Parts: sequence; structure tokens; C-alpha cells
Amino acid sequence: MTEMLKGTFQGIALALLADRSAYGYEITAWLREQGFTDIAEGTVYAVLVRIGQQGLVDVARVPSEKGPPRRVYSLNAKGRDDLEEFWRTWSFLTERIDQLHEGGRWPWQPDGSKH
Repeated sequence: MTEMLKGTFQGIALALLADRSAYGYEITAWLREQGFTDIAEGTVYAVLVRIGQQGLVDVARVPSEKGPPRRVYSLNAKGRDDLEEFWRTWSFLTERIDQLHEGGRWPWQPDGSKH
């Protein structure tokens, strides 16, 4: 499951930030509450840095009561566009995977003829 999650984690992070701004530990805590107990905090931070570098989020430094300022991530317009593309791709993939799971068949026979 961890390997599958790695491939979709950027989209998951963008989806979480679509609802509200958050910092890395909040995202990690939410994922763990949802059952993603194997997710490493470093993985979350690496994705946040990457989406920041790609210009998909705005990053603000907010004072913290417990130490240095926190980086709070907010989805911006470019990030919303990227998230829409993620959902389109996700829908396409899940439809095809569901077809396979439900016993979908190849559209052609081994000899090249159609069903």
C-alpha cells in the first residue's frame, strides 16, 4: 500500500489543502487518523517542498507557540488546476481498475479478432 500511496500522494496533499491551509504535521496527523499509519513524516514534508517548488501552493511562515515558525501551505490557482487534473486522471484509472476487478475482459482474442 505504501508504494501505491507514493504515486498518488501529491494529489492527496493537494486535495487536503483544497479544504484549508495546513502545515506538515497536521497533514501527517490527519493521514494517520485515516489509517495511513506507515506514512513517514519525511514523506509528507518532501511532497510539500516539491509542490511548493512547482508553484502549486503558497507558503507562509506563521509563528508557533512551540518553537520556530511553521510553514503553512495554501492551495493556489495553479494548484487547483493541478488538482482538477489529478481527479480526472484518478477517475480514469479507477474506472479501468474497477472494470478489471469486476471481471473485465480483453476487447480482443489472442488471435487478434474482436469479441
